[in-house]
Order: sequence, then C-alpha cells, then structure tokens
Amino acid sequence: MLALHTILFPSDLSSVSNQVFPLACSLARDHGARVVVLHVVPPPVSHGEVVARRQENGFHEQLLRQLEGIHAPDENVRVEHRLIEGNEAETILEVAEDVGAGLIIMGTHGRGGLSRLLMGSVAEQVVRKAKCPVLTLRVAGP
Repeated sequence: MLALHTILFPSDLSSVSNQVFPLACSLARDHGARVVVLHVVPPPVSHGEVVARRQENGFHEQLLRQLEGIHAPDENVRVEHRLIEGNEAETILEVAEDVGAGLIIMGTHGRGGLSRLLMGSVAEQVVRKAKCPVLTLRVAGP
C-alpha cells in the first residue's frame, strides 16, 4: 500500500492541466493526505522580459491569485499553494523533496514535434528523475 501524506500537484494554471486536480484531491481525501499545488514561473530569458515583468503591476501577485483559485472540491482536503520561480522540472523535483511528496500527479499536454525535441517534456523529466511515484495523465486540450 502506498503511504501518502503529501501529494504534489504541479500546475501551469491552464484549464487543461487543472483537469487532473480532482483526481489529486480524491486520492488525498482517501489517504488523509494534503495536496501541495505548485506553479513554477520560468525565469526571464531576456532583458526585455525582465523589464516587461517589472512594468506589469503585480506580475507575481496575479499568478498567486490564479494559483490560490485552485480549490479542493471537498472541504476535508488540505490544500497548500506555492509559487516559485525556476526551471520547471528541477523546481518540481526540489519541491517534491522539500514537502516529502509520496506522489506527484501532473497532467501532460502531449507536446510533440520540434518543441518537444528542443525543450523536452517537463513531465518526462519529472518521471525520469523523481524519487517518488509520478502519475501522469494526458488531458485533452480545449
């Protein structure tokens, strides 16, 4: 039997990835676990992006409000929210270790072709390197 105290749910804040959230909550409820909802903000890649983020009023605050808008359908499920800037896969793996995740549940968009070749899949990197089980679910786009 899988001992679950913490489930990590990485989200890119899209409706597609958040389709997996009810499953995370259902497993958390059944195991008496908490769900840590994580959104990783990739670091800026250019000076222009740094400037644009500074000019946007409350860039991180807006993201945090979106993140905190992800609520468990069951009030008995404890949910924590974390917003961290960094490399997506590396940060997910670090947070999984920090919170003692017994399971990572994440949706995949099924990116393919050139973008996958150049960037790789975050879910694939997490599956290969995670120290705990990872459940990935391919979800349909809008």
